[in-house]
Amino acid sequence: MIVGFSLGLIGGGGSILAVPLIVYAVGVSDAHLAVGTSALAVAANALAGVASHARLGTVRWRIAGLFAAAGVAGAWIGSLGGKALAGPKLLVCFAALMVVVGVVMLRRRPARDNPDAEPGRVSTPRLLIVGVLTGAVSGFFGIGGGFLIVPGLMYAAHLPILEAVGSALVAVAAFGLTTAVNYARSGWIDWPLAAVFIGGGALASIAGTRLARRLAAKQGALNRVYAVVVFLVAFYMIFRSATGG
Repeated sequence: MIVGFSLGLIGGGGSILAVPLIVYAVGVSDAHLAVGTSALAVAANALAGVASHARLGTVRWRIAGLFAAAGVAGAWIGSLGGKALAGPKLLVCFAALMVVVGVVMLRRRPARDNPDAEPGRVSTPRLLIVGVLTGAVSGFFGIGGGFLIVPGLMYAAHLPILEAVGSALVAVAAFGLTTAVNYARSGWIDWPLAAVFIGGGALASIAGTRLARRLAAKQGALNRVYAVVVFLVAFYMIFRSATGG
């Protein structure tokens, strides 16, 4: 429910909390099992988000499809690398990535729709390259990658923020399912836990989305709050890894 609420409130990026919460709060000791389970749960929650955005008409299907297709290849390769890395090292690398994300969130200015943007002028090679790189990072750490996909789509396809968020969920679902399938082949998914995780996330995301609408004018503040949460979780993971917890 914490992850689902965060996803609904911030509009992407909340899935980065899934792995540390499954490991340290739920008590799943196997890092690879936590990554595989979170990947499946994030993908399912993203599909629910796609349905909501599709009803609003904020999903650019062609752009999202190209980006997702390129990212799936990267996610498959990335998940192979994540499986090959020892569990404790994977968590430390994940924590380091969270620190970087926190810094980016603090430096990022509130995004607003640009009426002069030209979403029709899409650089297909750039879109494919960004998709592959984003997918690889997503697959390696078993995350949806929305915090990378949204700015990637805005950069490669000149999409306004709302369409970037809606279209990004297509890629999040595709990356998550690709990673989950790869981990499932190795038996690294806790299916009952994934079902509970998906149910709780779907319920809480509704409340998070409603609150986000009320706080839409304070997006910069939300970015700072999210960055602080990311820093706290990242440093906690590093501390637990360093002390053998």
